Amino acid sequence: MNVKEALVALRKEKKRNFEQSVDLLISLKGIDLKRDSVTAIINLPHQVREKRVCAFLSKKSSLVPTITNLDFAKYKDKKELKNLVKKYDFFIAEAKLMPQVATVFGKALGPTGKMPSPQLGVLMQDDEAALKALLARIAQAIKIRAREPSIKISVGKENMSDEQILANAEAVYHGVINVLPIKKDNVRSVMLKLTMSAPLKVEMK
Repeated sequence: MNVKEALVALRKEKKRNFEQSVDLLISLKGIDLKRDSVTAIINLPHQVREKRVCAFLSKKSSLVPTITNLDFAKYKDKKELKNLVKKYDFFIAEAKLMPQVATVFGKALGPTGKMPSPQLGVLMQDDEAALKALLARIAQAIKIRAREPSIKISVGKENMSDEQILANAEAVYHGVINVLPIKKDNVRSVMLKLTMSAPLKVEMK
């Protein structure tokens, strides 16, 4: 079945007392994740959820929770650092602060895939317009980093339309395909599910 047919079937499932996520599961094959890095930043046509973003900046911003370079010393405390990493989904930084960010926060942010990156997270200009533009891009973006041969990504919520969920699912699927060594030949199967439902196998174009 295709994604739309799967959504029709999933919407007939027992209703829960919370809004379920719609998840896309991509099972991989013929890939060694120790050797082949599967990482991608994918822009979704439709935002699924609010992102918790923190910024490393030279001065405080009213647009985003901020840690200035004067506060960096506080995070030499491992507990403070661990709590910070858990609290936020994305971290961004001024380009000129990146060496300090890497030194103080790199060991904690690197393994979680939350280190600010040139693709999405490094602020080249220290002004409000550039910061607003970066935050808008992050709102629509998801980071994918495969640690096992199955990738699970939320592509929607129950209250979103089928068309919105389909567009997000296609964006995620093609974004993942683009970073696989032998593209579609590395995909074993694709499934769609609600938070509390069994997965349904789907065909992607």
